[in-house]
Amino acid sequence: MAQPSSFVLTPKEAKSASVSDPIHLPLQDPFVLAPFSTLKVIALGIGSSGQVFVGVNVEFPGLPLHHSIHAEQFLVANLALNSELKLNYLAVSPGVAPCGHCRQFLQEIREAPEIKIILTDENGDNESLVSLESLLPERLGPDSLLPENVPRLLEPCHNGLTLAGPVVPYRYPDLKPAGLAAVNRSYAPYSKCPSGVALVDRQGKVYSGWYMESVAYNPSLGPVQAALVDYMVRCGGGDGGFKEIVGAVLVEKKDAEVRQEQTARMILETIAPNCDFKVFHCYEIPKEN
Repeated sequence: MAQPSSFVLTPKEAKSASVSDPIHLPLQDPFVLAPFSTLKVIALGIGSSGQVFVGVNVEFPGLPLHHSIHAEQFLVANLALNSELKLNYLAVSPGVAPCGHCRQFLQEIREAPEIKIILTDENGDNESLVSLESLLPERLGPDSLLPENVPRLLEPCHNGLTLAGPVVPYRYPDLKPAGLAAVNRSYAPYSKCPSGVALVDRQGKVYSGWYMESVAYNPSLGPVQAALVDYMVRCGGGDGGFKEIVGAVLVEKKDAEVRQEQTARMILETIAPNCDFKVFHCYEIPKEN
């Protein structure tokens, strides 16, 4: 499972790789899993820290295509996993603009209409700079439904959840607390159904990700996909790819109206057949009066 040099570049590394000022796509293909479309899409973004983040499209053989991870979704998950608070610039592969699915997903970032999108022709020339608002002028966004003080995607949050009893042992003890930490960072302001996933590979390295919701529902990114972004970003598994994942935990509310268990199980059984998958439920910690 060959990997790119890095999915996160410091400003100095970005300049050396010629992907800055403000952001330009490298000529070489990144690591992309696109067995169906064969489209090797890469997305680069500059965050508020000045670091450059990389996203790639990922398609899973044996699974419906709507479980794929779009490059822009991968990029946003990469930002979230690295606690980056804002996306200032975004560039996608030459001749490509963010699709409608991803334009809608990006709306969950605060001040999203002002994100600058860098467009080029198929040769990477004739660069132009447009706002996300100009690409999605008549939009449904979180500002229409959420109060100002509700954290947006990428902003710190803690959902105040704890694991429900009784205590059930699991062969990979590090995964339960990692799954709980993930569900507490989950962004689910519309359904109120947060969820988090933690994975472990054969080397004992733990990865995690959480559900990231869209006001338009369908563009939402599932917790397994978010955890797989962490797995890829941190060079998980080596040459064995996703088959190196041996354990997984999903944490979600037992009575959730939006449940991830069946989908998570299907994905992991398909791409990581040796994975021991377990579900643990959580509940909100009662607030003191």
